[in-house]
Amino acid sequence: MLGAGDYLLGVAELAVLLAGAGAAALRVRSRLLPGWSGPPAWLADIVLALALVLWVAELLGAVGAFREPWLVLAVGACGIAARALIDPARQGSGASPRPPAPDPWPYAKWAALLVAGLVVAHWSVSVRLVLDTGITNFDTTWYHGPFAASFAHGHSTFDLSFIAPQFLAWFYPQSSELLHGVGILAFGRDNLSPLINIGWLAGTLLAAWCVGRPYGAAPHSLIGAAIVLDAGVLADQAGSMRNDIPAIFFLTAAAAIALNARAGSERRLGLGALAMVGLCAGLAAGVKLNYLLPAAALVIGLVLVSAPGARHRTAAAVGVPLLAGCAFWYLRNLAHSGSPLPWLRSVGPFDLPGPDQELGGRRQESVLGYLFDGSAWDDWFLPGFDDALGWAWPLVLGLAFLSLLACVWRGRDPMLRVLGAAGLFAALAWVASPASAAGPEGMPLSFESGLRYLAPSLVLGLALLPAAIAGPRREPPPAALLAPLLVLVILADASGQQWYSGYVAGAVATGIAVVGVIALATSWRLRRLSPLALTAAAAGSAAILIGAGWIEQRRYLDNRYREPTFAAPGLNAAFSWARDLQGQRIATTATRQYPLWGTELSNRVQFAGLAQPQAGFIRASSCSEWRRLIDEGDYDYVVASLDRIQPGGRRFPPEAAWTEGPGARVVLRRAPTVVFRLTGSLDPSACP
Repeated sequence: MLGAGDYLLGVAELAVLLAGAGAAALRVRSRLLPGWSGPPAWLADIVLALALVLWVAELLGAVGAFREPWLVLAVGACGIAARALIDPARQGSGASPRPPAPDPWPYAKWAALLVAGLVVAHWSVSVRLVLDTGITNFDTTWYHGPFAASFAHGHSTFDLSFIAPQFLAWFYPQSSELLHGVGILAFGRDNLSPLINIGWLAGTLLAAWCVGRPYGAAPHSLIGAAIVLDAGVLADQAGSMRNDIPAIFFLTAAAAIALNARAGSERRLGLGALAMVGLCAGLAAGVKLNYLLPAAALVIGLVLVSAPGARHRTAAAVGVPLLAGCAFWYLRNLAHSGSPLPWLRSVGPFDLPGPDQELGGRRQESVLGYLFDGSAWDDWFLPGFDDALGWAWPLVLGLAFLSLLACVWRGRDPMLRVLGAAGLFAALAWVASPASAAGPEGMPLSFESGLRYLAPSLVLGLALLPAAIAGPRREPPPAALLAPLLVLVILADASGQQWYSGYVAGAVATGIAVVGVIALATSWRLRRLSPLALTAAAAGSAAILIGAGWIEQRRYLDNRYREPTFAAPGLNAAFSWARDLQGQRIATTATRQYPLWGTELSNRVQFAGLAQPQAGFIRASSCSEWRRLIDEGDYDYVVASLDRIQPGGRRFPPEAAWTEGPGARVVLRRAPTVVFRLTGSLDPSACP
């Protein structure tokens, strides 16, 4: 477990990272967006601070130096250098005006604060459950968790982590997992990971508030976005390492900064604002592949609406920061496979480089392929929409897409046209994605889960709804708009997740606390407090937060995968067995492998497979291949397992039989899993 000294050291390291990144972000933002203050400035500061931490981590990891001291020193040094070298009073090129902020309807502010508290309270239920069990989400145990642990303990961001050979997942962009790796570096555990997506949620609510702020409709935009954030479509984000919510945050932040950077409906963005919008779009594409299309739409749109003589300058101002936000992962793919997008094997008549292997996993099919299939709609699509968005889903979809279409085709506001197009392209990426309706022919099993790829369009469309109604006049929306939005939030909340009675009190308390903190932070009365009083309040709040974190992390680490029930019975037993192992090398055939890393994340877990040209990776196809892999890997244990037990199918994988014999002692056998302790080499010539 984590001792008090190690915990406080981790807290101190995070404090230095926050201080260094925050100091640098404040100075850079003062140059890019001079004169900004309030929520839009806070949003820009958050984006810049996150970008700085990611850039430092990527560069250190590129040379195998992603370690605690180097990361803390480098980020701290960036903060000191920014304070010393950047003059906040100097106006940077392409200065942006102070964001306009008409006053919204007073009661709307309180309604928005209550909705924000409700959404956070709802998410906290799932977080509380995870703190009692460990993270059980499938994608987290498949690749999010192993990637984060590999960064922290392999110290490299350039090397590929070969996990189960499905979907070429080791080529995915991994900015979100790298931030989880930063938390693991600080504490040597993943005790921060269940909480991180709550932070992304708060950031997304802030970004949505800023989207409506120039129209006097900040509360309306926040409530609109909350309809989706509180629905079942994003229910599995809370308490997991899922990366949909961070990507949604960056895309919504791009829209918010773009709208706040204009003082009038016809004013084009300055270079600083263009750079910030490009950076947000790039960071989104550095989190998830499907954000490449809306990011490209933003860049192209901003170039097209710029003055004809300034288009090259606009393209550079947006494009360079966009590449800075995501290029590391795609360049890494290029270096390993010969292509930044190894999933694409051809473009028209031209063949592209990449590993020559099937994607594996479920049969790939898009929603587009089922668009005119009536049985798919009756059996899968309509029930999926109902579960993900509640029974009022036609209203949610209708409002979101009418908003995006209105932004594109209504009025003369070029910025709204660009943002509406980006939202529509995000929806197009979902419709055409080969994973949006994957599954056996006629059975799009992944449709409901894949609706999270539609979520960015819905969040953006509903946040832009007041702007779409106002058009270029920027008139505040009617107060009556608030009522249907609040009703939709309540309906989404009722369908989003199950409320567990044992956690309702804690969830409600969390929501009330969030409302209180936001109300206090935005109150003008804070300005009347003396610096000493503010310092004392901040210190007291920090002490309470650190103390609560100490209590919760101990409970989490004590319960983490102690009695798992989320996988096949044999895998559950293997996860429980592995939680106390330290520093062991484990080979596995299970897709879900993160719990095998142990509580201290010090085990080295590897899906035992064969490396192929251009960074391909496949399963062993014979006993002799398997045994050679195990001997070459110098493993201590083998966890041979199927992912699930199929009726009438195998009870154990073939690798279990291939491992049995001299040199391998059975530690655990429970279908569909066998755990072996390796006591010697496995002879390939003695295969059964």
